[in-house]
Amino acid sequence: MSNHPLLLRLRLAGWLVPLLLTGACSPQLIRTAQLRPTQLTAVNLEETVSQRDEIMLAYSLATFDAQNKPAGVVNGGWGVEPVRKGQVVELQSGEKQALPIEISVPRGGRVVASLVLVEVDAYDRAQQLVDQVKRVHNVVAGPASWLLTATEVLTPLRYVSAGLAASGVGLKLVDHLDDDDLLGQSSVEMTETELRQNKQGYVRVPVIFAGRNLRDAYEYRLTYDIRLGHVRPGKGKKESIRQ
Repeated sequence: MSNHPLLLRLRLAGWLVPLLLTGACSPQLIRTAQLRPTQLTAVNLEETVSQRDEIMLAYSLATFDAQNKPAGVVNGGWGVEPVRKGQVVELQSGEKQALPIEISVPRGGRVVASLVLVEVDAYDRAQQLVDQVKRVHNVVAGPASWLLTATEVLTPLRYVSAGLAASGVGLKLVDHLDDDDLLGQSSVEMTETELRQNKQGYVRVPVIFAGRNLRDAYEYRLTYDIRLGHVRPGKGKKESIRQ
């Protein structure tokens, strides 16, 4: 009887076992999320007398692990900038861009992207806050500092404020709003599973912030993207952010 079938099976096993072991030992990709403000339109202003608003954006990405424990947070900011009625601000072009922020998402966890738009009355105080935010821009605060403020997290404003506090920014955004006006806030939550299953590579979020202050009605339209990517464990360099 020929032993050729047995030899063939042994050879195949010799090829497959190393491949299977290599696959089993290969580290799984870590998913990343990036928040990128893209466009702001001033449809109608809050300040009708001066015919311009001075505004700022503050935004954050907060992550939680599979047990829903806070894992990390990263912050960004833009402004303070004057805008006029009908003006369209491209936030990813020109000298004063709203820089993206990015964070890795734990396996089986989730990420919450939050953004607030503020109309500034106390310019110097607001600029101080923005300068502080820029100093910690895209610097990830770890779980120890994030846990201290996690109990406050309820709204987009609370997410952003807690993230800034975790990053060491002493001036709390919620306290800062005593003299300034919150024009709007927005949040988007995605699980790590949803990030893996997303084939498009990004989620575009259009929001409308509208309201009334005394007799003045305002409306702003903002678009921001949640862009998806991944890194390999142990490598500091990003493997891909799909455009």
